[in-house]
Amino acid sequence: MSFPPNILSVTPPGLDSLYSLCRRVYPNQPNPLQVTALVKYWLGGPDPLDYISMYSHQGDAETKTPAHWHYISFGLSDLHGDGRVHEVSGNDSPSGFGFELTFRLRREPGETSPPTWPAALMQALAKYVFQSGNILCSGDHVSWHNALDNGESRIQHMLMTEDPVLGSLQTPLGQVTFIQIVGVCQEELQAAQRWNGKGMIDILKQTDGAGGPWLVTDMRRGESILELDVCVQEEIELGIETDGSDLSGVSARCSWVESDPDQVSPCSTDNEDSGEGGNLKEGPAIKPENHNQSTKSHVGSPIPPAVSEEERIRIKSELRKGLLSNRSKDSNDRLSSPFDSNGNSCRKNSFDDSSQGLESTELMRTRRLDGLHLTFNLESGLLLPLAIRGRVQHGRHFTFKSVLGDTAITLVASNVTGTFVTADNPFVAHGPWLQVLVSEDLAQQMSESFELLTNEISLPKVFTWKGHKLAITIVAD
Repeated sequence: MSFPPNILSVTPPGLDSLYSLCRRVYPNQPNPLQVTALVKYWLGGPDPLDYISMYSHQGDAETKTPAHWHYISFGLSDLHGDGRVHEVSGNDSPSGFGFELTFRLRREPGETSPPTWPAALMQALAKYVFQSGNILCSGDHVSWHNALDNGESRIQHMLMTEDPVLGSLQTPLGQVTFIQIVGVCQEELQAAQRWNGKGMIDILKQTDGAGGPWLVTDMRRGESILELDVCVQEEIELGIETDGSDLSGVSARCSWVESDPDQVSPCSTDNEDSGEGGNLKEGPAIKPENHNQSTKSHVGSPIPPAVSEEERIRIKSELRKGLLSNRSKDSNDRLSSPFDSNGNSCRKNSFDDSSQGLESTELMRTRRLDGLHLTFNLESGLLLPLAIRGRVQHGRHFTFKSVLGDTAITLVASNVTGTFVTADNPFVAHGPWLQVLVSEDLAQQMSESFELLTNEISLPKVFTWKGHKLAITIVAD
């Protein structure tokens, strides 16, 4: 019996291309289990991913790849090509956001069906992408601060890398790269922040017990790679010394005041006229530095993806803890403003849009400061060695943006362009944005001083460099 062509179901071109690739990789699983959005996004549903397919992989003993479940998303790229979700683009451009997410989860002995919590994790990340316009790329890291399965696991954060099998695909609607989520523990995330995600991914591939070359996440893994292999720490330190750090900005609790370093004390009070204080106080909010990517405007999208309160809290935490690494590798970077052209703090990376931006006239006010006192809480202060050794001493810049408001403090090397600071005027405030020029001599002194900076340091702790008219106080979280 034949049916008229208009009655037969036709698979959309983008979706068909992705399905075809999956069938080639898993020829014996033509109909995998799927998590499906009950109400599709373009019909007002809350979940941007139409489908998440779940495949069974037997593993490979030769490459030490364990048996695992392979999750693949459908919806971050353009599946339909008719403008219902993504802007229509040519096949020589990225399809939708240009990527789909994958995840490889170690299969437990006797497990016959895949857990569905990875699908919820992928939907949460997809909501962040749709909300912010920021894409996830190989080398990025995500601070989640919670076991990925909501259990007791040490695997509480994520690195991103290209899927070792799926790679990239050219579809009729543009190019799609498959970005694999790799679960990591706190120590591994911190190493990626201090160095870069790509370097950590390479070490994970080579470390026995860390998932093998296909980076299978094991939620039962109880040891970090620094514990699994005593040589890893040395390799990381060598990488930082050679490459510097790719992280160019984080959220922080920070503030500043114009001050004579000879008069600095841990309990100094704020100068209310300065607008920014030497003590931590309520103030402007900050997010991790944006990717150097153009955000997409989804004109006419029917309803934005809904985010539950639990997801809002988690994603806010994720963003405020330093979610995404900046991929700029140019050591002679031009410094761009953390504020938009209207003088408001850029909020693409934050769901918290309740704070009011400063007036543009205040942002245009530029002041040169004779002396400076910075204050950081301990969590932010522990990143100062990274900022100096991993960024400034490699000719780059590093920005702390306040989680409480519009304050931004940027430490810059002398060869960074696009700055307000000069050798004669090393401290310049442009509205709420403070720039601090760190000379080679000062960077070396700061690096040596920060060797004392650990979690166990007695607080408050004051560092002073009187010859440079600079002081920094570290206070409790």
